[in-house]
Amino acid sequence: MKKIIVLGSTGSVGCNMLRVIEANPDEFKVVGLSAHHDIDLFHAQIKKFQPEVAAVGGRIGPEELKDKLGSDYKIKIKTGLDGLADTAAWPSGDLTAGAIAGASGLRPVLKAIKSGKNIALANKEPLVMAGHIIMEQARKNNVQIIPVDSEHSAIFQCLLGRDRKDIQRILLTASGGALRNFSPQALAQVTPEQALNHPRWKMGQKITIDSATMINKGLEVIEATVLFGVDIDKVEIVIHPEAIVHSMVEFIDGSIMAQLGPTDMRGPIQYALTYPGSLPAPLEPLDLTKIGRLNFEAPDMNKFPGIELCYQAGRLGGTILSVLNAANEEAVESFLREKIKFTDIVGLVKEVMDQHTTIKDPGLDDILAADKWAREEFREMSNY
Repeated sequence: MKKIIVLGSTGSVGCNMLRVIEANPDEFKVVGLSAHHDIDLFHAQIKKFQPEVAAVGGRIGPEELKDKLGSDYKIKIKTGLDGLADTAAWPSGDLTAGAIAGASGLRPVLKAIKSGKNIALANKEPLVMAGHIIMEQARKNNVQIIPVDSEHSAIFQCLLGRDRKDIQRILLTASGGALRNFSPQALAQVTPEQALNHPRWKMGQKITIDSATMINKGLEVIEATVLFGVDIDKVEIVIHPEAIVHSMVEFIDGSIMAQLGPTDMRGPIQYALTYPGSLPAPLEPLDLTKIGRLNFEAPDMNKFPGIELCYQAGRLGGTILSVLNAANEEAVESFLREKIKFTDIVGLVKEVMDQHTTIKDPGLDDILAADKWAREEFREMSNY
């Protein structure tokens, strides 16, 4: 039985992870959970899965959780970023599943890796910010990082048994987000409700807004370079509205491998949790005759300039990646609170990046300092 620690268990990906675990009680045991929001859901998860440890933060206070659980329930409750990192590296766990949104997942993931745990990683931001450090620590500690994002899971699967020197291109698919067919004029008037109305995936707010700006896909390009050791210019974005082909790899012999599957995160989640084994699919099989046709097109780089911004940051590397990520997190939060327009997001991120002097080979302290600087710079620049 594989013992799992789920970081971010009340989010969209975390809830789906627990659905997969619950469906396979002979295969998995939850030993750790963490949450930042929704104490009622977190309390219900703890009651159902009975972990050994739980980490809380944000809107969930430890005393409030203890009161809800009652004195008879025995569980270690951890708080703050240190508590989250301790939970990620909990001794009895075999695999840590990182499903926390944003930069706060970096330290917990690193501590879990240093403790020797394999990582099922849905949280792309740590790889964007500090990919070279994470991959170096994974090699040093003989840790396997299995991607959970549907696109990177697809690439991972396409590369099984293949020499990565034979990669010609990675074709990273994107549905196009909620605003793919909006005109540039209409984008200026977009509300948070419109941007959150994703046509294919049910996800958390931050990643859904990132999908609407297509910065999410740009971050995934950077993530792919880290995970698969390829140059950023070998990663191309392809708009695929049906979201059935989750990504493709073209090899130097001209062949293209693609991974197809239903638009349901339980598929790549179960793959990551069971790897290198496998279990029967929790989903209805694809019926390609009913789907009928699959469409592909190039992204509109003029309408969605966040894509090129991510490519530029990826080519430069270093602390600019941390600045890109932090400024974008702040901009998304500002938009959700209706402090800025949708079309202000990318422009403000670029302004913060333009003010930064990049450290090319940063240590962890440099990366965290750049993250803090970018957030402060954004708030000052936007008066937020």
